[in-house]
Amino acid sequence: MKALTWQGKRSVSVEEVPDPRIQQPTDAIVRITSTAICGSDLHLYEVLTPFMDKGDIIGHEPMGIVEEVGSAVTQIKAGDRVVIPFNVSCGHCFMCKQGLQSQCETTQVREYNSGAVFLGYSRLYGSVPGGQAEYLRVPHADYGPIKVPNTGEDERYLYLSDVVPTAWQAVQYAAPPQGGSLAVLGLGPIGQMSARIGRHLGYRVLAVDPVAERRAMAERHGIETLDSSGEVAEQLKDLTDGRGPDSMVDAVGMEAHGSPVAGVAHQAVGLLPSPLGRKAMETAGVDKLDALYTAIEAVRRGGTISISGVYGGMKDPLPMLTMFDKQIQLRMGQCNVKRWIDDLLPLVDDPSDPLGVLDLKTHTASLDEAPEMYEKFQKKQDGCIKAVLKP
Repeated sequence: MKALTWQGKRSVSVEEVPDPRIQQPTDAIVRITSTAICGSDLHLYEVLTPFMDKGDIIGHEPMGIVEEVGSAVTQIKAGDRVVIPFNVSCGHCFMCKQGLQSQCETTQVREYNSGAVFLGYSRLYGSVPGGQAEYLRVPHADYGPIKVPNTGEDERYLYLSDVVPTAWQAVQYAAPPQGGSLAVLGLGPIGQMSARIGRHLGYRVLAVDPVAERRAMAERHGIETLDSSGEVAEQLKDLTDGRGPDSMVDAVGMEAHGSPVAGVAHQAVGLLPSPLGRKAMETAGVDKLDALYTAIEAVRRGGTISISGVYGGMKDPLPMLTMFDKQIQLRMGQCNVKRWIDDLLPLVDDPSDPLGVLDLKTHTASLDEAPEMYEKFQKKQDGCIKAVLKP
């Protein structure tokens, strides 16, 4: 089959690789019909290269048609249309029963002290072949796959793999008071959806991004936007009676603009031989923290910051005095996809499309065009916000 493979820093290519096969009774094989490029895929493209191996199949936002199931899989069958959550979880361990599927004790990657296995996402998360391919082996298919109706375009359901539940969790963790204010930093796909979900739940939403096309997309959904080139924290305070928003979502993460020293560190780590680069990532602070600093400065006293953007540094400096003095609450972490599906499936299935899932994709490409699409997405060219590949 064809699959998109990691070849080196800023280098991915489509290669012929062996077809996946059933390895465990709980496996399934899915023929991929749509698979999206995620902003966190760009971390593999740029920052997390020390944890990648040449030939790794990447991608963690797939959906498709079940081709074959293992003997222990009864919840889905050949011919079913399914969305595959990005994290691989068992559904029956202590963590899964707490609704913390991203911390699944059955699939935790203990070698790196990481949480649950993550499709197509480096040694840190198990080096499981990902979904930017013609076919995918799905581990723990007795629990993970989300069965969806056989009607309607893929894009109505595809984002249940990551974007929609990640954004929903971000807003739930932010927990603004009823009728309160929510500021979203970053209007990539997660930020876009977080802003829409916040508005859907009745909050006043303010969203910040430097890219005009991203602000325009948010504005189509009734979101107030700000250009991040100014004094963002002061602007947000001015718009919220001088206090700051009740809650903030940091949907930017480690590759935020405005942190030149950390940017040099990213470049240096990415150029080190893999063993040295892994050690540097495991022991040094390499994150660009501009977005998080802005959130800490802007949120009102007693407010909450919800972090959905990915961070990877181990010794990042934080203004603890300010955080303590302002009584800021922090919540964060990988999304527990399956925890939220019962809330979200009715919303994405609603013909009125209350979350605007059909207005998120900006680019469609074949699998063969994926390398060019990665470059375009990373460089924010051609108004690229969300790209969907069609194997």
